[in-house]
Amino acid sequence: MTTTGMNMGRATFYEDRNFQGRSYECSSDCPDISSYMSRCQSCRVQSGCFMVYERPNYMGNQYFMKRGEYSDYQSMMGMSDGIRSCRMIPMHRGNYKMRIYERENFGGNYKMRIYERENFGGQMHEMSEDCDSIQERYRMSDCQSCNVMDGHWLMYEQPHYKGRQMYMRPGEYRNLREMQGYNGMKFSSIRRITDSC
Repeated sequence: MTTTGMNMGRATFYEDRNFQGRSYECSSDCPDISSYMSRCQSCRVQSGCFMVYERPNYMGNQYFMKRGEYSDYQSMMGMSDGIRSCRMIPMHRGNYKMRIYERENFGGNYKMRIYERENFGGQMHEMSEDCDSIQERYRMSDCQSCNVMDGHWLMYEQPHYKGRQMYMRPGEYRNLREMQGYNGMKFSSIRRITDSC
């Protein structure tokens, strides 16, 4: 499999539930789906992974979508306005080989540092694998900043990968609580985005 083949994603968004009405096919980021159709109530992800947002310009609540059919987005994800923007998640360069590494317990090419306080203060822990409970594993009461050094990750509001989500790509995040309307939200679990999500 080529690198180009691994990085391709394709999704089709539909105006109405059950894949009805006008549609828009997407294979990259789209900051405003409403420029192609009035609303979006269902989606088919043919390949790759996408993060979808309830407001334009990648704002508001977000939800991770992998390959599959989402016939009634509103009831499945609880977003009242449907999908307004989307971001294609590039497959991490180490993902194709990652399944072999994981079977042999060598880990992957993912790296993230999480901090207890904003601006990289307080306790720090470096991660290279999923964490179903930050509190239990690291004895951290909160995670308020992070530095994603390698790979793409999902942070969840609740332990065991439940609740609201936030997509984290490589970069520094000095104050997670002030990002995209997530004021006061605590993050309790973190998962790598892999080609086997």
